[in-house]
Amino acid sequence: MATFLYRVGRLAFRRRWYVALVWAAVLAAVGLGALKAPGAADEGFSMPGIESQKAFDLMEERFPGATADGATARVVFVAPNGQKVTAADHRRAVEDTVADLADGSQVASAVNPFQAKAVSKDGTTAYATVTYKVAANDLTDASKEQLEHALEEARDTGLTVEAGGSAIADGGGAGGSAELIGVAIAAVVLLVTFGSLAAAGLPLLTALIGVGVSMATILALSHALGLSTTTGTLAMMLGLAVGIDYALFVVSRYREERANGRAPQEATALAVGTAGSAVVFAGLTVVIALAGLAVVGIPMLTKMGLAAAGAVVVAVLIALTLVPAFLGFWPNAVLRRRDRGRARTGEEAKDNGGTRWARFVLRRPLPVLILGVVGLGALALPMTSLQLGMPGDEAKPTSTTERRAYDALAEGFGPGFNGPLTVVVDAQGDDDAQAAAAAISKDIGATKGVVSVSPARFNEAGDTAVFSVVPSTAPTDEKTKDLVTAIRGERPGIESETGATYEVTGTTALNIDISEKVQSALVPYLIVVVGLAIVLLLVVFRSLLVPLKAALGFLLSVLASLGAVVVVFQEGHGAGLLGVETTGPIMSLMPIFLVGIVFGLAMDYEVFLLSRMREAYVHGETSHQAVTSGFRHSARVVVAAALIMIAVFAGFIGESDSMIKMIGFGLASAVLLDAFVVRMAIVPAVLALLGDKAWWLPTWLDRILPRVDVEGEALTRGAAHPEPAPADQEAARV
Repeated sequence: MATFLYRVGRLAFRRRWYVALVWAAVLAAVGLGALKAPGAADEGFSMPGIESQKAFDLMEERFPGATADGATARVVFVAPNGQKVTAADHRRAVEDTVADLADGSQVASAVNPFQAKAVSKDGTTAYATVTYKVAANDLTDASKEQLEHALEEARDTGLTVEAGGSAIADGGGAGGSAELIGVAIAAVVLLVTFGSLAAAGLPLLTALIGVGVSMATILALSHALGLSTTTGTLAMMLGLAVGIDYALFVVSRYREERANGRAPQEATALAVGTAGSAVVFAGLTVVIALAGLAVVGIPMLTKMGLAAAGAVVVAVLIALTLVPAFLGFWPNAVLRRRDRGRARTGEEAKDNGGTRWARFVLRRPLPVLILGVVGLGALALPMTSLQLGMPGDEAKPTSTTERRAYDALAEGFGPGFNGPLTVVVDAQGDDDAQAAAAAISKDIGATKGVVSVSPARFNEAGDTAVFSVVPSTAPTDEKTKDLVTAIRGERPGIESETGATYEVTGTTALNIDISEKVQSALVPYLIVVVGLAIVLLLVVFRSLLVPLKAALGFLLSVLASLGAVVVVFQEGHGAGLLGVETTGPIMSLMPIFLVGIVFGLAMDYEVFLLSRMREAYVHGETSHQAVTSGFRHSARVVVAAALIMIAVFAGFIGESDSMIKMIGFGLASAVLLDAFVVRMAIVPAVLALLGDKAWWLPTWLDRILPRVDVEGEALTRGAAHPEPAPADQEAARV
């Protein structure tokens, strides 16, 4: 592996113009494809194998066209204090607004609340439902402006008017100023680490090129593959973070080789052969973790994982080809100004912060280990009260009209009105379908926690009925989950009485089913991903205990980060500082996201840090000396890489989308804990306690494992005596 990558780095340096032109052509091609590609198809959310999805599929089959994914807007009218929306002047204003809404070219219908009896019992609140002929992604700017104009005119009459629904949502996604802040912080960290504008700018430049290629590819394929804006956000988040980090490791190793007296071309080839090997295996662990999301069985999650994995692959390819090509263009520019033109052989042996920290841990391994494990364990404790759900409009800031509409409906119609359950009665083969549906409706209506049941609506064949059930509690309340379980639990008895069957669906039931499926899929996912990564690390480090230690350390950091998410987003401690106005259940997909993404990133630091230790150990140093050497060469760069990732992920906390905000916080806290507590403290403490046993491998296993030479032993053996830097004409001109 190291020898092959050495040749790749050497070739990229020598043929730098060709490499740069190839990447420019790739970026131009996918960029052109993105510009010409149609928008992403709005396919909605689906999850095969759960009752909610089966019920929805049954509705599509028996009520063709009725469940089309047309955009909707629910406009809420609230009368001023002490007044009623049914008063003549307010009623006239509401009816005029509904008429204006119905005039839109893309509007299918706008229902008058007074005709549909969509008025609260106290007469203070009413709502109108606007249905569009097209999906939310296909709404024109004119339709959105017409909706907003109608709302503003209604507000001028003195009514409080808010709106929710898919027609209102802006789609979220990346692109805000918060991400730019993250990149700016990353630039400062790189500048402090390298002391050179060129060295700091090169990882940023190559990472942005990689993200550009990845995002343009996603946009070009979005319609064909049904990729969403959230899919692109995750790919951008990870592509930017790992792209900077991978380039950072290659540039750092290049500078080290130049300090040892290597010529620019040789230093580049050695950097790609050694640090590049670590990049390949670190990237491979990330790809395994992301591609493994397919195990969960959620199509949207599979697409997000594969898109993000593609972004990581692009970042690896950039680090192995474009970074050495740029080093060929500016071989001296990435060095500190005082270091240019002179080699400083032997400087790498000097003590630095990394060696001092390593010696501190090596002298006190047990206290450091206990303190780290106990601290992470304490942070993980809130995880025991984790509640999963899918945040809706109730989780949005009160500055948004969707959140205000949600609150107005909850106040006027009850907390359960925002999350009605949909019951689909399958009476096919029953002699009296209407009687069966009436009996089921009556039994469900008598269930504790049900406020009301709507009249049943039958399909044309008369063998399927649909009705809505309004709970007494909010969609994310645990009592609502209990109600869904109770309604489904009554099914066997009702089926035996009526001969018909039914299923429960709707957004609330769907979210409950998603949570349960994710929880059941978490353990198999962990087994698959962690198992594959342990095998990979076994091959890389040729050690039995190092991969096991890496996996256990990851579990500590991911549980602690989940605990931190619970503390902020569920319990509300410090939520205001992050702009979280409403706390509640944690997003159902959050544990899977953290496990998958953080595992890959945690293995990044494990590979980069341990590969230098392994390199020192196989070259004859003792186990303690190898730990010190590893920290001497890698600690500063690993710390810089972690700070960059934290900055990039923390930038997404500023997004308005609660899902992206939560993911950004979770990833930032996980990287913080994993890099600084697990990898920088617990790992050296464990290695100190294990000694030579840390690198032990049974003889029989050593014989059957393939040798990949990630340490670059063959390279360093062949280049033990570096040749003096030749008069490189191009280098001299820079």
